[in-house]
Amino acid sequence: MRALRALYRSFTEENGPEERAHRLLREWLSSEQRAQFDAKGYFEVTGSHTGRRYRIHQGTMSNVLELDDEMEPKIGWCFVPERPLAACDVMLAQKIALETNEAAVLALGNRVSPRPPPSRPRAVRRAY
Repeated sequence: MRALRALYRSFTEENGPEERAHRLLREWLSSEQRAQFDAKGYFEVTGSHTGRRYRIHQGTMSNVLELDDEMEPKIGWCFVPERPLAACDVMLAQKIALETNEAAVLALGNRVSPRPPPSRPRAVRRAY
């Protein structure tokens, strides 16, 4: 029974929504973006209209940074799909949106602090 449970757990972990989203994102990234994502947890894209560079960090909100000429964060952007999705699905949607219709995305997005998101989410304490 333990072996069967372990097999079931590993199967669901490998085929759960987060892992499927991660595999799909990696398929859509260029080899350069994939290497950058694996090494640093983010990847960069070029906007379709302005040619500006954007850095998409792991996450679902406030995870897109517009870069200046020195490749330093200049403006943070927050734009997400209407429904909750796995983080990598959101990142893929952000990549496609910036690379195909940058102007429309930025018209809908909200400007946020240009600080990069934390590498690890903070633990939230609840008062009971």
